[in-house]
Amino acid sequence: MKVLFVASECAPFVKTGGLADVVGAVPRTLATLGDDVRILLPLYPALAERVSRPRTVMRFDDLLGGPARIRAVRDEELRLYLLDAPHLFDRPGNIYLDADGRDWHDNHLRFGALNVAAARMAAEGANRWRPQVVHAHDWQAGLAPLLIRMRHTGATPATVLTIHNMAFQGLFPWQTRYLFDIPDHLFTPDTTEYWGKFGFLKTGLVFADAITTVSPTYARELLTPEFGMGLEGVLASRGDAFSGIVNGIDTQTWNPATDPALQARYTSRSLDRRRTNRAALASRFALSDAPDAPLFSVISRLTTQKGMDLLLETIDDLVARGGQLAVLGSGDHGLEKAFVDASRRHAGSVGAVIGYDERLAHLMQGGSDALLVPSRFEPCGLTQLYALRYGTIPVVARTGGLADTVTDADPAAIRKRQANGIQFSPVHADTLRQAIERVFTLFADKSTWRGLMRNAMHAPVSWDRSAPRYHALYQTITARKS
Repeated sequence: MKVLFVASECAPFVKTGGLADVVGAVPRTLATLGDDVRILLPLYPALAERVSRPRTVMRFDDLLGGPARIRAVRDEELRLYLLDAPHLFDRPGNIYLDADGRDWHDNHLRFGALNVAAARMAAEGANRWRPQVVHAHDWQAGLAPLLIRMRHTGATPATVLTIHNMAFQGLFPWQTRYLFDIPDHLFTPDTTEYWGKFGFLKTGLVFADAITTVSPTYARELLTPEFGMGLEGVLASRGDAFSGIVNGIDTQTWNPATDPALQARYTSRSLDRRRTNRAALASRFALSDAPDAPLFSVISRLTTQKGMDLLLETIDDLVARGGQLAVLGSGDHGLEKAFVDASRRHAGSVGAVIGYDERLAHLMQGGSDALLVPSRFEPCGLTQLYALRYGTIPVVARTGGLADTVTDADPAAIRKRQANGIQFSPVHADTLRQAIERVFTLFADKSTWRGLMRNAMHAPVSWDRSAPRYHALYQTITARKS
């Protein structure tokens, strides 16, 4: 099966969140099933620095305001098609936001161009390679299913749209549709219009042959007004075309037995070696030596969606109980300042690093005792999967993929040796406090805690269980097209 992924980011080349990890990992597993997956993404400056000797496979005289070309390269065992459009992507900083933290004013052009390129590749192919399936990811690729239908003669490739986070929908002024020659009869509440605006994501939901999201629970949640964010009716109308496939992780990159970011590598049979990582982690965050109390970690965007305001309400209690907390992340400036203030107020017990550091994230997974993920909603979440892989016990809100991937340490699950984390609901500060108190109780029972760690490290977190579902989906929708 020839499959073209269309996405705005891809690890390890450019990453702002879990979307990049998924786009970078799934093609490798699909390759083991015989699929030929290639990835179309923008050529950002940071990516251009590491790409050598790419081949030009397609040119555009004028792609929404300037000349462009698609360049093919192979790197990190991945086949990439890079949209080289300097007038759209040759700019410093965040790939989505300007220096003031606002969306780039021309994001509709930038990612619209990505969709135009995808549609042309679907029609013409590149160097005799033409996709049978175009798999679009999130709103940045949401126009591709419609543009492929509009600009294709003859049989069209099958299309899939994956929702990684419904909170980001790509809404732009209604006139935006004219840039892509979308006719007026397709600007209705049943198609591309959303409260007077033109919706990239909604367009994909209506016109893709299949829609997936990143966990079964999140798929069910998206059909409700609480989580569907105005598009629950669109998803409900698609019926069986909409499903949830839980994310996995790259278990080669995230492997405590071989991870170069760790001070001491280990397996489920050598858990005592984690103490060296814990000491290194404590030193990095200026935490005092407290081996008899749990060290909690947070690796997250610092936003209310992630429940970081709830965590701030519980920090004093966590420290009073004797625990420690290491925070790595960035986001809302008010929350960033609050965590820095907490680290000063509780020097030696709380540490905060504002920003993101991939190597430090690995050390935190390999050195902390528990990972806090108090998200108000979470499509899937990857940090809890990394935590499981490293034997760090995830403490998670019972929502979305967190509910699907973590087994709560209730007495029955502990007896059956199935427990690998702690869940709590509803999501508010009091229930989070209760979950943290459960960590202290379980941590004090060293035998039980070690059992949780081993269960976590044996949990199925790789793409081996989910990639075959994508493979089967591709086969099903292409068969319908033939």
